[in-house]
Amino acid sequence: MTTQEQKKTDRKIHRQMTIEDILSMFPFKAQKLSQEITNAGLHCVGCHAATWETLEAGMMSHGMDDAAIDRLVDRLNALLEEEVDASTITITPRAAKKYLEILAEEGKQGWGLRFAEKMAGCNGFEYALDYSEKALADDVIFESVGIQIHVNTNMVPRLLGSEIDFVDGLQGSGFKISNPNVRSSCGCGTSHGY
Repeated sequence: MTTQEQKKTDRKIHRQMTIEDILSMFPFKAQKLSQEITNAGLHCVGCHAATWETLEAGMMSHGMDDAAIDRLVDRLNALLEEEVDASTITITPRAAKKYLEILAEEGKQGWGLRFAEKMAGCNGFEYALDYSEKALADDVIFESVGIQIHVNTNMVPRLLGSEIDFVDGLQGSGFKISNPNVRSSCGCGTSHGY
């Protein structure tokens, strides 16, 4: 195997990897990866959980077979291969629909979405989403799926390429952020570092 082939193999998820390894090796996709793992039936993703367990062991202990493990590994690797537009900030159609519903309930139709970070958590930063009636003088405005996303100029370099999604499931619903600039993430996926 050539060095290039080995590097490509090293950047893939396999069944013998621990959940902790997966989330720490690919922090820029930690939100999506942890959601996919949870959707597959491993509800141990999070702080103080069995993140030391391999995907294979975790799936087997939950009664899953080899085919289910292979499907999960394939889905996780497909998530890693998804292209990211590092020149903008986007919101998925599902998240945009949910945000528009919330705006209607709150009587704030036409408002934008403020996307920011704050110092918090066990790994440095947490994302913050809020209503934004209008952009401020020091904001950069991104438009995605008909929604304006307002971001403070100083935060733009760290947030470029981010995708805002909405997940609705038994293990919790909410807006989730995938950011290609993140270099570390805590096990629960709520905080991140650069």
